[in-house]
Amino acid sequence: MRLEVKEIRKSFGEKEVLHGVSFQVDSGSALGLLGRNGAGKTTTIRILMDVFHADSGEICLDGRKFVPSKQQIGYLPEERGLYPKRTVMDQMLYLAALRGMRSPDAKKSAEKWLARLEVSEYASRKLETLSKGNQQKVQLAATLVCDPEIVILDEPFSGLDPVNSQILKDVVNELIAGGKLVIFSSHQMSYVEEFCDNIAVIDHGQVVLAGELKEIKKEYGKNRLMLAAENYSLEQLAEKTEREWSNLVSVSGRKKEFLILELKEGADRRGFMEKLVESDVTVEKFGRYEPSLNDIFVSKVGEEE
Repeated sequence: MRLEVKEIRKSFGEKEVLHGVSFQVDSGSALGLLGRNGAGKTTTIRILMDVFHADSGEICLDGRKFVPSKQQIGYLPEERGLYPKRTVMDQMLYLAALRGMRSPDAKKSAEKWLARLEVSEYASRKLETLSKGNQQKVQLAATLVCDPEIVILDEPFSGLDPVNSQILKDVVNELIAGGKLVIFSSHQMSYVEEFCDNIAVIDHGQVVLAGELKEIKKEYGKNRLMLAAENYSLEQLAEKTEREWSNLVSVSGRKKEFLILELKEGADRRGFMEKLVESDVTVEKFGRYEPSLNDIFVSKVGEEE
């Protein structure tokens, strides 16, 4: 199953907030939908959910017009949308019924997901009596109770401690392995890197970067090296680099444990390695630098207007 978003545009009044957003995602994989606050991610998701209608463009599922009402979609919004004064099980069954599930099937599925997310003991409790983290797990259970083929998760790790985050990570991996089509939106880039093979970065209502994350990292790390030494601090190593090897590399940044170097035009990794071997530097770390998704995101959309 393939979901394709093609050239979606949306305006509110005279202000156009989406300027031709396009991306695609297949079953058995997760797409990381990224962007700063106000970039257009939530508007895009709401169009997918048929909460808003696009002004132009189309959304297709396996080449045909996508009709959300004809698909089982699990949507976990960033803002909690459950009823605080209703019991957990009552609203799980209510939401399952709204999605067309028969009562016995709904109860069985609700019990399954509450158990999987380790909140079964709260089934008869009002939601407002639960901790923030347990409310988030109940909301995820409600998202998955209808066994959706398409799962949209917007900031799913909000409010979760490390133990509960691991439970949720396991569930997301199980969804992907089970052939679900997952759209994952988060500002926590480490989770996006863990789950998503592909990303789409939205900035000011348009996709500014999209594709396979592995290839994007490779491109952004092109001609960049990492270097650390046992006998030089990073500051000393940076000074030595600029003093002795400026014809080969420049210091383009630093992390906690190493320098990031960029090869000059005409220079290559082997030539620089030979200079290192001839020097008094005791190399602790050297190799091709692979940027994190956070580095890529900041470099692409991090500058303020």
